[in-house]
Amino acid sequence: MNYLNKSIEALAKEKAVCLQALEKLTENGLSIDLSRGKPSKLQLELSMAMLDTIDHTSDLTSENGMDCRNYGGLDGIPEAKRLMAELMNTTPEHVLIGGNSSLTLMFQILSHAMTHGLAGCKPWMQVEDRKFLCPVPGYDRHFAMTEHFGFTLIPVPMREDGPDMDMVEELVEKDETVKGIWCVPKYQNPTGVVFSDEVVKRFAALTPAAKDFRIFWDNAYCVHSFEGECAVLTDIITECERQEMPIWCMNFAPPARSHSPARVFPRWRLLGKIWRT
Repeated sequence: MNYLNKSIEALAKEKAVCLQALEKLTENGLSIDLSRGKPSKLQLELSMAMLDTIDHTSDLTSENGMDCRNYGGLDGIPEAKRLMAELMNTTPEHVLIGGNSSLTLMFQILSHAMTHGLAGCKPWMQVEDRKFLCPVPGYDRHFAMTEHFGFTLIPVPMREDGPDMDMVEELVEKDETVKGIWCVPKYQNPTGVVFSDEVVKRFAALTPAAKDFRIFWDNAYCVHSFEGECAVLTDIITECERQEMPIWCMNFAPPARSHSPARVFPRWRLLGKIWRT
């Protein structure tokens, strides 16, 4: 059923039918884990040998001389930065190694922007009628974060090649209260859309009305592939540099999700460098 073409009355009837079906399922006493993004047991077992690669005799000194058991290195150890740069098709200079949750990192950036602002601009909490663009359908947890901080969420239709860029450009370049946009550029959740070269280039060429506008580029599936060959996504950071444009994008990536147990190999993230203009 295509819900987009249905009337409110038809949707209400469909909701009632779905609720009845749900009630029957719950009566069976089933306990089903419907959480998303969790590797299967077989995937986790692929990397169990990693547990044996380090022991008490291992040299845990980084190539820059830092003792990796201790504090320090706020941007991450060089080896991790280089690995992530290769996976993300960028350079180590653009990489910051974060914690084990990209959503936490995104929330922290939003929180900082709310209380302290970005790029020397006033805190977002002082911006009346602040807005955030949300390609739809999209990831509910993204939307929930900006809703939590009191943003008006502006839906942007998803096309077969990415968000409606005519609408994005119109809103971003003419309204300084638009502070950001959520993007899952590769195998977009839940449609599976991969942003086309043209869409990425148009994102890179944006000239926002707000200096503190940011693209939250959640490249969660950067190393994933499904049926056929793995899709190739144009690197937005490289495209910004090619066009000699400021980098408005903050690029998050969790490649470890696909092949490593979280307790052994944290889900490293990449955060694109921000040019302050």
